[in-house]
Amino acid sequence: MQSTYARQKGCEVSNKVLVGEKPEPWPLLSDPNVALAVEAHRPVIEALTEQIARIEREVHRQLKPNHAFQQLQTVNGIGPVLAWVIVLEAGDMHRFKNVGHFTSYCRCVQSARISNGKKKGEANKKNGNPYLAWAFTEAAHFAVRYLPAARRFYDRKSRQRNKIVAIKALAHKLARASYFILRDQVAFDPKRLFVQ
Repeated sequence: MQSTYARQKGCEVSNKVLVGEKPEPWPLLSDPNVALAVEAHRPVIEALTEQIARIEREVHRQLKPNHAFQQLQTVNGIGPVLAWVIVLEAGDMHRFKNVGHFTSYCRCVQSARISNGKKKGEANKKNGNPYLAWAFTEAAHFAVRYLPAARRFYDRKSRQRNKIVAIKALAHKLARASYFILRDQVAFDPKRLFVQ
């Protein structure tokens, strides 16, 4: 709906406005065929939203909070949804030899092949778990918002390289912290994470 509307009017409209959650007038579409195409999306969105809510209710019914889930939520940036994603996708932490193997599995490290200090190519970037990569990147974005130490780390890294590398570096730190939390079942200490 948003892309069809944007192509016709040349301006963006909020998703909440289009689905009717937020009342806000926007310019009407002059072409009735395009207006029909936009409105045809509404029942599909409503049906999918209903099914998503149904699946989420069933998932919440089946999941029972455990100690690892509770401990992960002590990390700034990791809420209930991200904590469940990490717990369920990571599995048994003892299957990883060390923290480096876990962060590699989470796609939080470079895949470059280095020989004699020179880059000779890249390994398979698609190896690892994409859901964990997403979860730790999301957690990094939230940590930048709510944890001053994470914000300072992100600002310093983004000045050195760029914002994408800075978020990935922060995601790497959060993945390392999560490894120890899940393996040892200990609470998160943000002071240890950002020690220089």
